[in-house]
Amino acid sequence: MKGNQIFSDTLLSLKRTQGDRYADELINNYFTDNTKKQVLRNWLNQLNQNTDLLTIPTEFKDYIFIAKANKLPVWAKPKQMELGAAFFARNNDLIMNLLALLSLPYCYAAADGALVLSQTNRMRNDVGVRLYETAEFVWEVMAPNAFTNKGKAFASILKVRLMHAAARHYILKSDGWNLALGYPVNQEDMAGTNLSFSLMVIRGLRKFGISVSYEEQLAFMHLWNVIGYLLGLEEDLLPNSGKDAFNLEEAIRVRQFKASDHGMDLTSSLLKYFTNINSNSGLSNQEIPQLMRYLLGNEVADILGLPNEQYPANKVRLMRNINLIKHLTIFDKPEPAYQKGFRKFEKEKAK
Repeated sequence: MKGNQIFSDTLLSLKRTQGDRYADELINNYFTDNTKKQVLRNWLNQLNQNTDLLTIPTEFKDYIFIAKANKLPVWAKPKQMELGAAFFARNNDLIMNLLALLSLPYCYAAADGALVLSQTNRMRNDVGVRLYETAEFVWEVMAPNAFTNKGKAFASILKVRLMHAAARHYILKSDGWNLALGYPVNQEDMAGTNLSFSLMVIRGLRKFGISVSYEEQLAFMHLWNVIGYLLGLEEDLLPNSGKDAFNLEEAIRVRQFKASDHGMDLTSSLLKYFTNINSNSGLSNQEIPQLMRYLLGNEVADILGLPNEQYPANKVRLMRNINLIKHLTIFDKPEPAYQKGFRKFEKEKAK
């Protein structure tokens, strides 16, 4: 994979017409027959650990992407992936907050992509469940042993990949989708989502007052490139450098970000959920959308219809100083830091 990539309007327009042909083929074959569909569902329900992929049921062996589901791409750099996972472990509390306050609403600003989320209804009616599912996925793919026989990353990624293919199948079958908008869950939207979990998180950490080295940024992005590839994202939409990531994000934002009723509706549902559960965050209900605006920037915040109030400058300084001091005084090694954060997540999930 080489740097200095060009993400032209022509390329992204083409990618907008493409889903994930390998996963789509399997879903289309199995979802047209109820017996076969149940066979697939039964297998996926039993698929929890990477070791569950060591033996593939006979009926799925002809699908090459299933056979390779527990293998890293040839360009993957395990040491860099390890550095990316260690970066997550050291900053896991802030990163998990950013996924809800920045990554998700960032995706809602892409009007046509947000329409898919709106049509599934889950991000409006089951916000809490969907957030915890996303968080659980992130914890599983970011674990220190995620891509070993002790981990869950390969299994979790395959299940999400097939879930995306199932969403495409149902939306296209419903006849309610306008193909002029592109394929549902298409390659361009998948690339934008991948950036929301990688580049946008890096930007959010810096706004939170955390110093992120370029080496850390590349390692974290490389880890998400591997995850994105295993999710079905094509290699020419995986940024190889900070500049490439910047250019890809800008190209997608210019093409796809615009105000929409469904984007605003999804944002409103997210804010209502935060308001209902807010107790120990240290933020008032008024400050949550203010902080979201600070992280997203005014342009995207306006697209999402967020209140126009700014997060107070004195609180920004205080937040940044607290996070900086906290970051400088963390001495936990990656494994203990990850386990501590994961136990906290599990405790909150059980409430």
